[in-house]
Amino acid sequence: MKTVWLLFIGLLIGHSTCALDAAVSCATFKSGDQPYVEVYFYFAGPTLTFAPVQDSLQQAQVEVVLFFQQQEQIVQFDKYTLHSPVAAQPLDFLDLKRYALPNGTYQLTVELRDAHRPDQVREYRMPLRVDYTPSGIQQSDIQLLASYQRTEIAEHPFVKNGILMEPLPLHFYSKNMATLSFYHEIYHTDEVLTEDFMVSYAIEKVENNSRQTLAIGHKRLTPQPRAPVLLQMDISQLPSGNYHLSVEVRDRHKELLSRRTAFFQRSNPYLQAQELAKLEISDEFVAHLDAPALEFSLRALAPKIPPGDVELVNIYLRDKNLQGQRLYLFNYWTRQHPNYPETAYAKYMEVARAVHEQFKSGFRYGFESDRGYIFLKYGAPSDIETREDEPSAPPYEIWTYNAFPATRQNNVKFVFYNPTLAPGDFQLLHTNAIGELNNPQWELQLYRNAPNEINGSFFDGTQMQDNFHRNARRIFRDN
Repeated sequence: MKTVWLLFIGLLIGHSTCALDAAVSCATFKSGDQPYVEVYFYFAGPTLTFAPVQDSLQQAQVEVVLFFQQQEQIVQFDKYTLHSPVAAQPLDFLDLKRYALPNGTYQLTVELRDAHRPDQVREYRMPLRVDYTPSGIQQSDIQLLASYQRTEIAEHPFVKNGILMEPLPLHFYSKNMATLSFYHEIYHTDEVLTEDFMVSYAIEKVENNSRQTLAIGHKRLTPQPRAPVLLQMDISQLPSGNYHLSVEVRDRHKELLSRRTAFFQRSNPYLQAQELAKLEISDEFVAHLDAPALEFSLRALAPKIPPGDVELVNIYLRDKNLQGQRLYLFNYWTRQHPNYPETAYAKYMEVARAVHEQFKSGFRYGFESDRGYIFLKYGAPSDIETREDEPSAPPYEIWTYNAFPATRQNNVKFVFYNPTLAPGDFQLLHTNAIGELNNPQWELQLYRNAPNEINGSFFDGTQMQDNFHRNARRIFRDN
């Protein structure tokens, strides 16, 4: 059984589907002369199937297929089954794997499959560069940590240099985290330097190609083949937003020898609320919005809210803080359109109301459905293909965006389908938009009523056999 570490992550407002929800990231390090890659997996427990194992306890299983590729050649391959912790109810968890790789540029591909629901599959692809020369000062990637503690355990995937380290999920610091902790390694300083050197680390706000240092620290080290660095920074007063953590190596004359950075997000809703409270809005357009209008407006804004603001909005909605909701709405629209916030708000809400009417179903707003959410997030598609009576498939739609500025892509497609046949209950099945749900087996899931017509097996197949009445793949690939 694989060893895992527990996580606890949750948001009240936002968008999710019933599909397997996970995240994959990686970092490179060096052991002696051998570079290696650590691959981190983060799983949202409620999106996995937890099956009974004993008494009232449950456990999930994830089938992992992973490979590193250079051009068309696979240079490293792994396949295994990951077991979650045994628990009374679904919970979030993580895993870590290490792979030795020579210097080079790679593409990492990871496929994750719910072992108890084989149709639930996620695939991730990311570029990776390993670049460690035999000599000269070098730095590993920066590993952000959720927690750490000293341990006498030697053989453990989360242990380095006698420290048990829990990687930080998604490089995101929530409101309850007042300290930024990170692990880092610096190599070959003994070959270059004869005197102690300085490690400078800083939190930087990067906007409009300018860099503003908000916090800084220094540590003095002795030259050595591999210098491990484990440091902390106080972020209790760091506002919500996007940041970089930089780590620099400087000699005794303060000359810069090497530099590394890592991106992270911070959510600090209480500090943010204090800043918002300073706004005067008694004469502004939000002052007259009642409770239903405020909730409708904020939930309609969910596709646009920056990740760092989600927690603050959750708190305002949960606590029914009407003044806080007004302050946030006013601040959001004045940031987006400082010269005409009320007009911009009114135009957006006109679209939101139309989207609600178009896509409403069940007990949620229409813009909280998958189609409504995508419409508000990315705008109207260039084309919609609808199929309602195709053999072996429930009703489905394929939306096409000829231009997709959000990710600088062209010919982006979204596949929605209605497996329940309930009126308007269309779910997002697959898209080629970067950062959205990518399901390599979407065809098999769409045509699941024709299991004998799969190209290959249900486990590793990704396409259905061609058929005159089977149009989804042709529509999806149509330029």
